[in-house]
Amino acid sequence: MSKKKKTALRITTDNWLDPFDFKSEFPNPEHPLEIDIGSGKGRFLVARSGKFPEVNYLGIERQLGRINSSGRRCERAGRQNCRVFRMEGYYAISKMMPADYVANYYFFFPDPWPKERHNDNRLFNPAFMNALFRTLEKDGCLHVATDHLPYFEDIYALLQKDERFEEIEAFEPDDEERTDFEIIFSHKEIGRCSFKKRME
Repeated sequence: MSKKKKTALRITTDNWLDPFDFKSEFPNPEHPLEIDIGSGKGRFLVARSGKFPEVNYLGIERQLGRINSSGRRCERAGRQNCRVFRMEGYYAISKMMPADYVANYYFFFPDPWPKERHNDNRLFNPAFMNALFRTLEKDGCLHVATDHLPYFEDIYALLQKDERFEEIEAFEPDDEERTDFEIIFSHKEIGRCSFKKRME
């Protein structure tokens, strides 16, 4: 049985302890960087990067199969402004992302860890809010969507009470940008919100 082909767009590093200059991995490192956390099979990445070639897009995903799938999808579409990185989202943002670095974060259908005893595994918590504020550039934004409404309410409450962030109109993807998860759960109500980093 043959192994699935690796993607040439995958970023790798031997240093997992210090901030990493992800922008240097793109042909145009001076372009703004937008990050899709939990990028899955890359449907959003390939659609969004095609609409905005003047922006660099990084997909972060912990599952190897999805990383290779999304990378190959971007390769087939000729997306030179896309890269993928295999890592858990919390660690990538809190430990490896430089300060004042990211123009937009997209969090689409993060794992809700619905059992109460697993809630500590959720991505959004006060410490993660510190990492988001540190790594977002001036006027940088984060966009959230999930079909798990109790988790959405928790995320929204956390963001709303954090004075470092200002609520803006919720990001609404077009049909091509909708993730595989959103298509699967299209029959359900989806919670959406977007917030911008405040500058003092």
